[in-house]
Amino acid sequence: MKTELPSSWRSSQPALRAVQVAFDVSEVVLQAIRTAAYEANLSNSDQVRVVLGLPLLRQTKRPRLTVSLSEEDYRLLGARYSLDHDNHLAIKERVGAALVAFAEKQRKSRSGKRSVKP
Repeated sequence: MKTELPSSWRSSQPALRAVQVAFDVSEVVLQAIRTAAYEANLSNSDQVRVVLGLPLLRQTKRPRLTVSLSEEDYRLLGARYSLDHDNHLAIKERVGAALVAFAEKQRKSRSGKRSVKP
């Protein structure tokens, strides 16, 4: 018996058939891919597709960072931000603000390091 996917899921059907493949490579190869991806404003996986001559799946992507947080991480972050460690949403908001502040600090330090050559 074959059941049909709900219409809202059908657009994701090709992705459901894709298989993620991992490659064990040297640190040199990993760094080269990461650097090229950064310089081209691509994800690492998109850069691998470029190297392999495969088309990029250019769907609108939300720029996002991910990190895995354990319950211990939530306890540490809750203590840092004076929040209940079970309040994951409030902690996520504070972490997001910390990442924005970090990026702004990095941007300012880079713009301040630019020297004008005579």
